[in-house]
Amino acid sequence: MYTPAFPALCQPLRLRGLTLSNRMAAAPMGYPELTAEGLLTQDAIAFYELRAKGGAALITVGEAVVHYATGRSHGRSINLSHPDVLAGLTQLARAIRRHGAAASIELAHGGKFSAVDSLPGERHRDKVKYGPVDEVMPDGSRVIAMPKEMIAEIVESYGKAAALVKRAGFDMLLVHAGHGWLLEQFYSPATNTRTDEYGGSRPNRARLMLEVLDAIRAAVGPDFPIELRISAEESFPGGYDLREAIELAKLVEDKIDLLHVSAGSNEDSFYETHPSMYMERGCNVRFAAEIKKHVRIPVATIGALNEPDMLEEIIESGKADVVTMGRALLADPELPRKVIQNRTDEILRCMRCFTCLAERMQTQTRICALNPLIGREYESMFQRPATTKKRVLVAGGGVGGMEAAITAAQRGHQVLLCEKSGELGGAILGDKYIPFKHDAYAAARTLARRMALAGVEVRLNTEVTPQFVRAWEPDCLIVAVGGSPIVPFTGPNVFLASDLKGKLPGKRIAVLGGGLVGCETAVYCAMQGAEVTVVEMAAEVARDANARQRPALLKELERTTVRCGLRGLRAAPEGLVCADADGREELIEADAIVLAVGQKPNRAAADALRNTAPEVRLLGDCLKASTLREAIFQGYHAGLDV
Repeated sequence: MYTPAFPALCQPLRLRGLTLSNRMAAAPMGYPELTAEGLLTQDAIAFYELRAKGGAALITVGEAVVHYATGRSHGRSINLSHPDVLAGLTQLARAIRRHGAAASIELAHGGKFSAVDSLPGERHRDKVKYGPVDEVMPDGSRVIAMPKEMIAEIVESYGKAAALVKRAGFDMLLVHAGHGWLLEQFYSPATNTRTDEYGGSRPNRARLMLEVLDAIRAAVGPDFPIELRISAEESFPGGYDLREAIELAKLVEDKIDLLHVSAGSNEDSFYETHPSMYMERGCNVRFAAEIKKHVRIPVATIGALNEPDMLEEIIESGKADVVTMGRALLADPELPRKVIQNRTDEILRCMRCFTCLAERMQTQTRICALNPLIGREYESMFQRPATTKKRVLVAGGGVGGMEAAITAAQRGHQVLLCEKSGELGGAILGDKYIPFKHDAYAAARTLARRMALAGVEVRLNTEVTPQFVRAWEPDCLIVAVGGSPIVPFTGPNVFLASDLKGKLPGKRIAVLGGGLVGCETAVYCAMQGAEVTVVEMAAEVARDANARQRPALLKELERTTVRCGLRGLRAAPEGLVCADADGREELIEADAIVLAVGQKPNRAAADALRNTAPEVRLLGDCLKASTLREAIFQGYHAGLDV
């Protein structure tokens, strides 16, 4: 007989005229592949539908702008002002609802942050932007104090947008009044110094928000739930704190049905809104828990949440009534369903690597390092099982090889994966001992579980040689034999980063190599109390970290000493001997030297396997040093191509 392992998470929740089937919600997250006019595409609809299939009770569509001419905060946002937007909204609401989830949509206006993240060629830095007061932004763009006539127009646009999304079939909506967008700009004493009825006192600063909520209620009627998203604190000089957020919650609670408590602002607190891997999971739950003590309505919490035990405790203890997840449902859209079905060993945990957010900055696409399905949800709907069952041999049990094996097996092939060592995971096995990298290590265990479920045969301590291939006679051979650490020199006080296994090799440590692996190793050693110096030949460290991860990593590196422009020469009993660009030698005193200067492909092993099967595919580090994301993506597509 079925008994839920997480009964609190599985409880329904009544919100006015709507009942949510459980307490897990998908956070509003935008999907940038829209038309130039801000209209929905089939790809965008499929992105949200995949989340609905995954079992979350509430799917919130992100970044729908109520007044597109003045409020577009990103390069591609849903244009609720466009006359042709209704059909796409209707298709989207239907796609979400047909899987049993409630469909919601985020109504937003960027205010002074409008047009701050446009696509190349679409930037309008000289375009007039409106906010609470006159000011000049750091990029030089001008902000004009929003006149009362425009305030009335904006309020009206929220009402029209609300009526539109209800007509399209959405079950509820979310008003974004956090993260530094327009409604928070007006409420914040730091950004609103107006002297009219929209500035000064707390009720005056909240007036725009309250008028918006009233306009929405008038448009949608008494039975349509309204969710409000606020930041519990702004975390910049002069910004409001938790006490001010509590007072705001009291002002709005009679006008809304669910209070969504986030944190931070666009001003200078990205990593409070989006906690990095160096921060505790659930670090923002305390805000929701405190605000919940002061209001009568349900409260939702968010921020680096994806551990079922933690989610259950949040609901069971009464800290919040809903747990909302963003990045976690990119890594595994089926997380809620797996929680409900007691299949938590199959959940692929988000690593908080920021690939999803950085890629949007870089290419205006949405992807996930662990889940190659993200960004190609619509395309994947048309995948078919293999028409001919083949024998597929995978050489190498790293993440790329495992992903290839899973994908090929799920398509109907007979798959054997062989790993030379006694453990699956490859290059990420070293992450086991670093607390902030544990989710990366856990991915190996989850992939191993998924292989078992897909019917992949696994043989450990088995090297794939040409003789082995000829004996097994595969139709396809996928070679993922990885790489090996580069070792420029050896010595009794020299260690590889991958061999530390959580143990400090000394009290004073010199880490040679300022790439991502070296920097994260240095941060970990410093967290354990070691005195760490990072030595890098280039002019900067962490250049291989993505644009969102790098600032967080550089902040953590303040625990260490960073020396750039130095080349490691050799180990000495007293430490690391380096040379600068002019060849002048310098000793970095250290008890131990940790090498993290990169990987070299295992080309000899890979080349020996070429032409040993009718179809041979090489991927990952055996081709060239690659990231975890690249290995998984290559493995996924290798499995599809068989």
